[in-house]
Amino acid sequence: MAKIDLDSMSIDDLVNLRENVNAKLVEKVAARQVELEAEMERLSQFGKSAKKSTAAPPPAKAKKGGKKGAEVTESPVTVASLNEAA
Repeated sequence: MAKIDLDSMSIDDLVNLRENVNAKLVEKVAARQVELEAEMERLSQFGKSAKKSTAAPPPAKAKKGGKKGAEVTESPVTVASLNEAA
């Protein structure tokens, strides 16, 4: 890839370069999204959803050397608990 001397470019040239880069990024992101969606569809044929699971994470362990009995732990926030609250 050719190295571009940005310091020697005019403001108009830099703006045009930015617009071209943004357009190319949008194009590549859209193409990658299509690839990933096709991969998710292929994986979903194996019986498990390709999306993230909604299982609750394991509870946090108390830190060593911390105060015992004085700590209050809160239950983790899950998608299910958010849906129930709504």
